[in-house]
Amino acid sequence: MYYNSIIETIGNTPLIKLNKVCEGVKGTILVKAEYFNPGHSMKDRMALKMIEEAEKAGILKPGGTIIEGTSGNTGMGLALVAISKGYKCIFTLADKQSQEKIDILRAVGAEVIVCPTNVEPDDPRSYYSVAKKLNQEIPNSFYPNQYDNPGNAQAHYETTGPEIWEQTEGKITHYAAGVGTGGSMCGTAKFLKEQNSDIISVGIDSYGSVFKKYKETGVFDENEIYPYLTEGIGEDILPKNVNFDLIDRFVKVTDKDGAIMTRRLAREEGIFVGWSSGSAVHGAIEYAKENLKEDDVMVIILPDHGTRYVGKVFNDNWMKEHGFLEKREFATAEDVIRQKNGQDTLLTVSDDMKIGEAVKLLNDRGVSQLPVTDNENHFVGSVSDSKVLTLLIEDPELKEQAVKKVMDKPLQFVAMNETLDVLTSYLNGEKPAVLVRDEKNRVHIITKHDLLMAVTN
Repeated sequence: MYYNSIIETIGNTPLIKLNKVCEGVKGTILVKAEYFNPGHSMKDRMALKMIEEAEKAGILKPGGTIIEGTSGNTGMGLALVAISKGYKCIFTLADKQSQEKIDILRAVGAEVIVCPTNVEPDDPRSYYSVAKKLNQEIPNSFYPNQYDNPGNAQAHYETTGPEIWEQTEGKITHYAAGVGTGGSMCGTAKFLKEQNSDIISVGIDSYGSVFKKYKETGVFDENEIYPYLTEGIGEDILPKNVNFDLIDRFVKVTDKDGAIMTRRLAREEGIFVGWSSGSAVHGAIEYAKENLKEDDVMVIILPDHGTRYVGKVFNDNWMKEHGFLEKREFATAEDVIRQKNGQDTLLTVSDDMKIGEAVKLLNDRGVSQLPVTDNENHFVGSVSDSKVLTLLIEDPELKEQAVKKVMDKPLQFVAMNETLDVLTSYLNGEKPAVLVRDEKNRVHIITKHDLLMAVTN
């Protein structure tokens, strides 16, 4: 027996029982190893489905170009389909994606355009916007838009869900997956819940993403959005493929916890997978510790292979630089705030305040930097005494100008449970401070001095 092309090998990936990383957890924990797909990720499934649907609809014609914004894995799946069917590919990626993903896409003949991460989705520089613009400019091109294309979720409804149901002989009680575009989470959950409405679906989210709060409150809170490193899960938008009615519970996972579990899976289970896989397993096990019973069966999706992350999660130097490698216990951002007596209000300056007034505020309060907010109370920048002093020496009249003329980039938000080693990695170099939002939606600032006090006390 042989296959006529590489795309015929997509699907039918194995279920593997976890043994060591979930010791002490009741029930059976199984993982769906999607890296057995030819493109080494679950995205192969929906890539094929979206292209087939576009062909049926006459949107994609012979010799056409596929253009997509991707975190890398969707691009690989689309590239394999394109090779088999004779299409060209152009992919846009955010610059936080690993170099391995970029190199792999170029190796299979795709053109890759790298775009900045830390911009709004509708910014013309974002990888979403660049992909849409190219689609408008290039004749006979197709923009699959995995975030909103129903073929994404449908692919998992037709393949992943039925495979899991058959492989567990209908015994599955819990399904867990990282949520990014929403396709694998919701397409699979829809099928499984149609077979047994009691099955509980657990979505894994990142700190810095909007999903968990939106599910719990119905509010799209821009204050939840801040940069994070984990690739492939979490979003600063609400993709149409994310059906919150199909997700019973969200669990947030930090970059560090996901990275450490990714390495544990390789060393303790022999399962060499990507960062979001580690996040999914960590979050699912945290849920399982409190909720699973002896007879329960949980299935966790492992989206991709570890080869995409050898320069990051599996690189000791990279892990040390980001404060992820240490295994000993550290105090957290929450502990630092508590040590500072958890001030109720954060001192800020408005972007239209005069620079001279801002300098007086800095001096009066004895602080070296302050966040800058606009008239809607959004954090739009930061101002430091050292930079302002230098500018005023050069031009004393500058004190009558607005702060917005001289402010730096906004301070980065971090999660309340980030540990001191991770916070230290954020504040190495030029970053003077970070911001933290607590459970009461109050914002706090953590400086290098705060960290020093926390370490020495």
